[in-house]
Amino acid sequence: MRRPLALLAVAVSTVLLGSAVPVAAAPDSASHETGAGRIAWTSCGDTTTPALQCAMLEVPVDYAHPDGRKIKIKLNRLPATAPKAKQQGPILLNPGGPGASGLWMPAYITGQIPADVASTYDWIGFDPRGTNGSEPHVVCDAHYFDGERPDYQVGHGTEKAWLGRAATYAADCAADWSWILPHMTTVDSARDMDRIRGALGAKKINFYGGSWGTSLGSTYGQLFPSHVRRMVLDSIVGPTISWYDHNTLQDKEHERRFRAFAEWTAKADSVYHLGTDADAVIKKYYAMEDALRTAPVPAAPAPGKIGPAEFEDTFYGGGYNFLRWPRMATVLSGYLTRHDTRPLNIAYNRYAAPGADDGAFPNYNATQCTESAWPRDWEFWKKDQAKVNAVAPFYTYNNMWYNAACMFWPYQGGPSRMKITGKGLPPVLLFQATEDAATPYPGAVAMHKALPGSKLVVQNGGSFHEVLFHGNACLDDTFVAYLRDGTLPTGKGSIAKTCAPEADPAPTYVEPTPSAKASVAAISPTDPEAVHGRF
Repeated sequence: MRRPLALLAVAVSTVLLGSAVPVAAAPDSASHETGAGRIAWTSCGDTTTPALQCAMLEVPVDYAHPDGRKIKIKLNRLPATAPKAKQQGPILLNPGGPGASGLWMPAYITGQIPADVASTYDWIGFDPRGTNGSEPHVVCDAHYFDGERPDYQVGHGTEKAWLGRAATYAADCAADWSWILPHMTTVDSARDMDRIRGALGAKKINFYGGSWGTSLGSTYGQLFPSHVRRMVLDSIVGPTISWYDHNTLQDKEHERRFRAFAEWTAKADSVYHLGTDADAVIKKYYAMEDALRTAPVPAAPAPGKIGPAEFEDTFYGGGYNFLRWPRMATVLSGYLTRHDTRPLNIAYNRYAAPGADDGAFPNYNATQCTESAWPRDWEFWKKDQAKVNAVAPFYTYNNMWYNAACMFWPYQGGPSRMKITGKGLPPVLLFQATEDAATPYPGAVAMHKALPGSKLVVQNGGSFHEVLFHGNACLDDTFVAYLRDGTLPTGKGSIAKTCAPEADPAPTYVEPTPSAKASVAAISPTDPEAVHGRF
């Protein structure tokens, strides 16, 4: 679920206000029971998708006090165009994060599936509370991710600096946002979804969620099972694992994906000249990181410089999306064989450079740190993470410091997250790749067991984090059939259907063009190399 720094800062939709298209909530019990009123839809002013409509929806900060202080959730909608008798209601969309914007999803997903199915739904994207276009947009430290940051690796004299940064970040968040931070959990976002449902005048909703969105969807289903019509969960967070333990599991899976990248690169030695075995490639990766400790390179147009921390952030996304591998191998080859830093600069700005502020990081922390108990003792973290680092050095300390604010977070729940039982839910369709590093395979198995009647579709050998919409017909056609008329895979046993993985990308040296430095920008969520969540 952890997201690249650049992605969640990117503007995903033009929201110029145009002609009003008011839609009143139907006068049924769904609208009445949530206290939700009409949504005043307006044109988003999106020239690419003119039918896209935008709105703001008011919701309570604290659902224990629904008449108290209010905030606003940013929504958009691509309305159904099928005849009324064939329409299937709203489908809410969430890509993960926690905190990632869903505003790009209606236009994108409808372009990936047959029109006869897409036209039967109202496609609803939204920005989770406190993020992006929702109000307020919570910012704790606008420059927290600016480079050059302290070295992630323990033993390089930066522990004190990172502990100070993490503690200060948690304190700054609490000082400015104490009124909302305790109310930015998955449960709060699920209740916001039900407010959206009520305001749409729908008795039931459909849902597609990826990464942390699977936690959001299953939580919604637990709270409001009678309000669910169809639900798809893609790349699944286990329903019971603590967030601390989930991050540790990620570290070990990212190590496996890094070795897979090194093996792929070694087979292409004629292209990259980094060695003919994985160990040689891995050794050169760490040699480059070590060189950047003493000689960081300019990050422009991003602020600061690219040192070892920024270098690691540029690479870990390859564990989410292997279409990044040619560019990653080019970064190493360019620097180590051609003394060329341009591929590194381009990849950093494309994958990992900070946005205008700290993006959805406050929501990420408020969700994770508040939902389950975290160790509060640095000595425990240091010893425990050292054990993990001994077997998974590629990602462990990077991930540890990314989550370190939870050591100091003033609002902490626990000892466990909401129990998911699936009681009262219709059959849920689950998708999972066996080699997914961000939401490892055991989470999908656990969710399948927790949701009676669910159907698990497994991409055996696949590694995409969020497996749909990459052109794999076995996966995408299963999704479409379910949306079309509720058809589920019929395989018996714990796995209802198995799909083959995509082929590895062709090894290509990605030559930097003369204008590349001037044109680099945060990657679009619809780019094939995009990653949608830190989890």
